[in-house]
Amino acid sequence: PVVPALVESWGWDEYREKREGFDLSVGFPDLNPQYYDFRQDPLEPERIWFTARGTATNLGLLPGQLKPSGKKIISPPQTCSLTFNEQGQVLKYTIGYVMDRDVGNTGGLGGIYGLLYGAGVSLPFPEAQPWKPSFGYKLFLKFTNLLNGKIV
Repeated sequence: PVVPALVESWGWDEYREKREGFDLSVGFPDLNPQYYDFRQDPLEPERIWFTARGTATNLGLLPGQLKPSGKKIISPPQTCSLTFNEQGQVLKYTIGYVMDRDVGNTGGLGGIYGLLYGAGVSLPFPEAQPWKPSFGYKLFLKFTNLLNGKIV
């Protein structure tokens, strides 16, 4: 399966369908994923980890745009992995797990959500927006601080 950071996992056919249905090179003709730091997992030797820290410029029309923004997008570093079987075929591909959301100009978002956000395309759901603590999370932090004797 393909396992993106913020959406459900996909089978290979569904992943291929999604890639063919939305061509990133139209909106970002200079997209460069900048893959580097390939390393074998010492606990899962069949798994190779790597980092992506891509750049792209929104020079083509994207869904939700009247005209390209022309913005240069700098993605945060994201960890990815490929897991192989004994025949060398990819069994699993993980993508878009942001390592440092303070890097770049995508609001800390990785993958396609980061590219779209950086280009000025806003999607109407929380997973495609920069992270901000929820009311429940803030309440939880205040409660734990109170339990630990910290003034809140």
